[in-house]
Amino acid sequence: MPANPVPFSALSRRALLRTIAAAVVAGNAPAFAQSAPRIVSLDYGLASTLLSLGIVPVAVSDLADWDKWVVEPAMPQSVVNLGSSWEVNFELLVALKPDIILTTPYLDELLPKLKQVAKVVRLEIYAPGIGPILPAAIAATRKLAAAIDREAEAEGFLQRADAFFAECRTRLAAKSPPSVALINFMDARHARIYASPGLYHNVLERIGVRNAWTEESNYWGFQTIALEDLSRVADPDARLIAFEPVPADVLPKIMQSPLWQSLPFARPGHLSILPPALMFGMVNEALRFGRLLTDLLDPKE
Repeated sequence: MPANPVPFSALSRRALLRTIAAAVVAGNAPAFAQSAPRIVSLDYGLASTLLSLGIVPVAVSDLADWDKWVVEPAMPQSVVNLGSSWEVNFELLVALKPDIILTTPYLDELLPKLKQVAKVVRLEIYAPGIGPILPAAIAATRKLAAAIDREAEAEGFLQRADAFFAECRTRLAAKSPPSVALINFMDARHARIYASPGLYHNVLERIGVRNAWTEESNYWGFQTIALEDLSRVADPDARLIAFEPVPADVLPKIMQSPLWQSLPFARPGHLSILPPALMFGMVNEALRFGRLLTDLLDPKE
């Protein structure tokens, strides 16, 4: 605790929300157990969930891009990079002697080899027929916790997450926020746009913001569109929110495009760029997105 803690009454609602977010995402979790099982994760969302359950993974696939896509919670420097999830360094994996390997249906082709190394815990979050992603991520969090004897930590984490979403909703309720369309620019002509049943869409529902893109997406929660397809957004007051990383040439090119200039999003204040928030993550990633969007839509709190 700081030497001169700030009185509760002096905290703005925005500062309080950030405090809650930091506690939830960083876990406010128990100290990392010395006797924890040696766990390797081949999925970013499962890896970040481990941290919130008080366990540092031994290794994570694609770790080199963690700060590009996930950002928080920070991954400790002790964690080993296993290489690409599709080209796992099996020699290194064997040498690490994990007790458990976490994987998802996306990597089912690797299951025969993974099972030769250690116990495999396969958790479904993004798969055909799963439905809304955030409830699936919550269910997967509980299943993971049961597999590693961290049920109490999981319930505490999920309760804090619920409280955080509720606070975001309360904060935005008085603002009558506009509907939003959420994209990642692929290039100057194409984008991924996010909708039901995806993680971003589920967060919008939790915090009381309408998704301006009402078309159904694939089970990952996105649809690939040409930028002119944004004309199908019916709400003329909707805001377009793009996530970093944005290819360097995209904004200069679209700003000179007559097609872009014909869209409502070309009006001042109708396009915003947010830091990355992993669109194919779990609860931590939902929390990060919720915080970034709430701060954008309510910047004065």
